[in-house]
Amino acid sequence: MTTDFYNQLSPFYHIIFPDWEASIKRQAAALDTIIGEFFGHGAKHILDIACGVGTQTIGLAQLGYDLTASDISDSAIERSKKEAAMRQLNVELSVADMRQPHAHHQRLFDVVIACDNSVPHLLTDEDILLAFKQMYLCTRPGGGCLITVRDYDKEDRSGIQVKPYGVRTEGQARYLVFQVWEFKGMIYDLAMYFVEDQGGSECITRVMRTKYYAVGIDKLIMLMREAGMREVRRLDDCFYQPVIIGKK
Repeated sequence: MTTDFYNQLSPFYHIIFPDWEASIKRQAAALDTIIGEFFGHGAKHILDIACGVGTQTIGLAQLGYDLTASDISDSAIERSKKEAAMRQLNVELSVADMRQPHAHHQRLFDVVIACDNSVPHLLTDEDILLAFKQMYLCTRPGGGCLITVRDYDKEDRSGIQVKPYGVRTEGQARYLVFQVWEFKGMIYDLAMYFVEDQGGSECITRVMRTKYYAVGIDKLIMLMREAGMREVRRLDDCFYQPVIIGKK
């Protein structure tokens, strides 16, 4: 389901943002500050194990980092390759599950990242722990891992909720973008809607569906420590989502 969701979402992903290019630069600048502060300015070899269409990968590569990136969605990787080529960036991109990066990439990196609430696509503590253990195995001694997630402890984890993103304009089309969450315990179904208005009497509606685990940050910190990371901590107010970092 996650693969299908991102295969369908990839062509429209930039529309989620009021200005995707500005967000790429803003997120990269924030990550650059965090990486420099916690892992040192010599930490330049980055593995992104959930790169999507390249939002963080592209921005960090533009700042001079050496990027290797993978994602479970082949469509997202294809778009990432096109976006990197358009910007004349040399980024190694491939398809891989975030639970298998060590076997897939077979080398060590300074920092391993998984941003934009990608980890909660793993629906059990066991799968999250497996991913964290793989991140640990991909990290050189003295390096570390960095994830960003929603703070689900601040969300109403019950019933059906609508999350509006707003109205976007692209060419002659106007898009209304919103999500619908339906909770079933700690797992919720997410439907992402893009309503395309070309100015006529009818609209085109596209919907992509996936599931998330509304896991709390304290649980994620515990699992990261169990995977072997030390000095695991939460960082607030330095990225658009809470950040969790750990060192090897």
